[in-house]
Formats: sequence, structure tokens, C-alpha cells
Amino acid sequence: MMHWNNCFSHGRFGQGYISAQPRTPYERDFDRLIFSAAFRRLQDKTQVFPLPGPILVHNRLTHSLEVASVGRSLGKLVGEKLVEVLGTELNEAGKHFYTADLSSVVAAACLAHDIGNPSFGHSGEAAISAYFIQNGGSLLDGQPLQQHFSAAEWQDITHFEGNANAFRILTHPYANRQKGGYQLTYTTLASIAKYPCESLATDPKLLHCKKYGFFQTEKESFMEVAQVLGMQPQSLEPLVYHRHPFVFLVEAADDICYRVIDWEDAHRLGIIDSDTAIGMFLELLGSSARENKERIHSTLKELEGDTREQLAYLRAKCINFLALSCVEVFISNRNEILTGMYNRSLIDGIEPASLAALEAINKVTVKKIYNHETVVKIELAGYEVMSALLQSFIPAVLHQSPSHREKKVLKLLPAQFGTDDGSPYDKALSVIDFISGMTDSYAMELYKNLRGISLPTHT
Repeated sequence: MMHWNNCFSHGRFGQGYISAQPRTPYERDFDRLIFSAAFRRLQDKTQVFPLPGPILVHNRLTHSLEVASVGRSLGKLVGEKLVEVLGTELNEAGKHFYTADLSSVVAAACLAHDIGNPSFGHSGEAAISAYFIQNGGSLLDGQPLQQHFSAAEWQDITHFEGNANAFRILTHPYANRQKGGYQLTYTTLASIAKYPCESLATDPKLLHCKKYGFFQTEKESFMEVAQVLGMQPQSLEPLVYHRHPFVFLVEAADDICYRVIDWEDAHRLGIIDSDTAIGMFLELLGSSARENKERIHSTLKELEGDTREQLAYLRAKCINFLALSCVEVFISNRNEILTGMYNRSLIDGIEPASLAALEAINKVTVKKIYNHETVVKIELAGYEVMSALLQSFIPAVLHQSPSHREKKVLKLLPAQFGTDDGSPYDKALSVIDFISGMTDSYAMELYKNLRGISLPTHT
């Protein structure tokens, strides 16, 4: 059974146990991620607003860094509270972990939470899935494309999921790379598993299975992580686990950041007016008995004349308020969280008045931000780009006798994605690895090259 004393491990996937000196294993996880190429590429992957020009808004990299900052605070606060409320239930190793290490685990997992997202965000995910759905009946070497895959494999690629892709990037032994992928600790890997199930178990009615967390190629790897940390299965066929408790902290950090910071970005771009932006933040803060309303209004008066600075102040106050609220929810529900019985996000468990104010912000966000003309246009463009790249690479890698053009296309696949002896599923995932890993700019450039719209330049 999972216990607060055994739901963490210094062991590394693919490497075993390592010394905790001079840096802890969890601090090393953070460093490995922040210096990785996959993390760097997030700087040119759309968060919400694309190609903003002179106005600086968030991309996937800056978003991930901010989520990691909030996650570190959540880990520290929850760790200290757990030591306080659990008392003698914790052994010395447990007390040390929650006091000194949980903050590093959550921060590292937050860095990695979007590392599997393809170019152009959710539009890129949809394009990958749609390509296989739309071409399932197309003949490939005399058989419909779908018949080259098992039911579970077909479910994976027709419901491509960035969360599963993140676990693959972090653990998969790509060609000419080390065993165990990034060789992160089991604890950090478990902490990003927001949806601890395979694609066959996906159920939009279930919070923890709305999406899925690993492809068939990483199923055994996920089972290894779950076994080491004592994660309990809900079902073996299809495979579904209860969430690891630290996932809730990573999810909360992400929820807090995108709900608050997307709002600030929209104001910078002129999509949300100042009165609305400031007013709705004040409503959120006003829902809390903890906040000093008089001091907030006094500070806003000091900042009169600079609306952006006022909004930055309120943004900081809102993040702090929501973080403290989520800590309270976690501690209050710690037993249900540990046993897998807690079946909603931490932010959905905050005080009803605060949740209502946050939902009011979210409604405006969906209406004015996510459906803004510039956002919709880049989603449509991204969909077209990703679809075209798949159309070039998937038949090339799957055909037993590729055409002249397909042979040329295959030369563009980097060596690490080579799967000459793999199954159709392995080959398809390798192409997806390549395309989903592209930055927005590179995907657009390669699309233009393959379509003959522009020619490559020498570097």
C-alpha cells in the first residue's frame, strides 16, 4: 500500500540509486530538464498567443518556468504542513523528504509538464490525431492503414496526447541515447502523470482518465514507476492507476498560472480592457477572508497611472491567494489524495465564492481570449502545417517500397528517430516524435520547403 513514507524514491528510471550529495537527486532532475534540448525548444512553441511581435507574452518555456516557481512554493508549503499534521506517522526519511525535497520534486515535474506538447499546442495534437483518423481506410501496401496497428496502438495515434508524449520523451531509449531516457527519479516521473492510464481507458467523464498518460511503447516503463512508488491499480485491463499524490500539486501550479497569466497577457495585447482585467482580479481577491482589502486598494492607488503595474500587483496577489488555498485543500483531503479517492483538482476544491470568481474569469477567457481571431488563425495554420508534415513523412516511413520522393523525405529524419526494423507503430511514433518535437518556426519552415513555397538557405 502507498504511504506518505514510501511514495517517493531516490531511484532513477534506467539507472538505479545514486548519491544524494552534493545535489539531491531531485535537484539534479531539475537541472537535467532545464538544460535539455526538448525544454529549450519550448521557447518557440505557442502557449496561447502566437508571434506577438514587440509585445512580450508567454510561450511554453516562460509558462513552464513560472509553473515551476509556483510548484516549488506549493511543494514547500505542503511538505511543511504534512510534517506538522502527520507527526509520528512519518519516519526520519519522510520528515527530511517533505521538509527539504518535495519542493524540488514538484518544481522539476512542473518544468516537464508541457515538454511533450507539439508545435501549435492543442491544434497540433488535434492535427496528429485527425491525420490517422482520416486516413485509416487508405491502402498501405495493399491493406487499410488501420489494419497495420493493434486496437491499443490505433487508439494511441488517433488520440494523440501531449501528456503521454512527455512521459515518452523522458523515458524512451531513442537511438544512440542512454538507457532510461533522461534518467529522472521515479518520483518526478510519477508527479507528471496527470492521467495514469492507457488510451483504451480514456473516459471524458472521469477526471483522471479524460486523457491518457503513456503510449503502448512506454506501458511497461509506467508500470515500473508505479510499482516502485506503490501506486495502486484501479484496473488491469485496460490499465488504470490511482494518481500519485504529488500530481495534484503540479496540476494546481499549472491551473493557477494559466488562469491568471493568460488574463494578464490578454490585457497587454488589448484583448481585455483595464477595467475588466483589474475588476475581476479584485473580485477574486475580495472573495477571501484572508486578504487585506484595504491594503490592496491602497497599493492600487499608489500605482495609479500605470495600469500594467496595477495588474502585475494583482496577478501576484491572486497567485499567492490561490496557492495558499490549494495547500489547504491538499492538507484537508490528504487521506483521500493518498488512497486515490480524491477525484477533482485542488483548485476545484477551494472556497465556493473564490471558485465562482475564478470561473467568471475563465468564462471571459474562453470567450475573448481562446476564441480571439489571432488565436483561431494560428490554430488553423498550425493544423494545416502539422497535417501536411504527417502526409509527407508517415507514408514514407511505412511503405515497404517508398517512392523516389519518399526516399528523399526519409533522409530528413534525424538518426535518433530511425526504426528500420520496428513495427508500423514504432515507425509512426518515431515520425510523431520528430514532428511533435519541432518548434513552431521550424515546422512552418519545413512545411514551406516540402511544399516548394520557399527554398532552404545555407547556414
